[in-house]
Amino acid sequence: MFRYALLFALLFAAIAPLVDAADKVYVWRNENGDLVFSDSPKPGAEEVAEEIEVNNKQTIISSVDTSVLDISPRVVEEEYQVEISQPEDHATIRDNSGSIYISGRVAPVFKRGFSVRLIFNGEVYGEPQTRSVFILRDVDRGEHKIKLELLNNQGKVIASSKERTVYLHRARVN
Repeated sequence: MFRYALLFALLFAAIAPLVDAADKVYVWRNENGDLVFSDSPKPGAEEVAEEIEVNNKQTIISSVDTSVLDISPRVVEEEYQVEISQPEDHATIRDNSGSIYISGRVAPVFKRGFSVRLIFNGEVYGEPQTRSVFILRDVDRGEHKIKLELLNNQGKVIASSKERTVYLHRARVN
């Protein structure tokens, strides 16, 4: 028993200076004016270095069961909406040239790679575009149904507007 106590005392005596030295930090400014931190004072200029006492208490945290935590990354799905702002539903457009101007809104912000496609009378009209404004020319008079679809980077429809009915009135000369 005495041997173990003696061995412990010798081991503690050997480690004590190391623990004591680790509790001190020295700081000084170098020739560029930058702060330098070290565990020993600046060689040759001990009076320039300032000693900082450091509390070196170690905290041991017991094991925590993290299985109940949901640490999987969450994918935030943005719900896009597209709507037709002009013309109003059931509006009568009077234009002898047969032009219809369609304007839409996309919310939230329109991302790069997205496009808007016009569905006119149940069929895709032209190519999808990066703007939500369409100008149709030489449209026949009568009732027409319009709808906008928002497409993502892969061409998949991620939002569509409600279908609107508009009436184009073109005056005739007989």
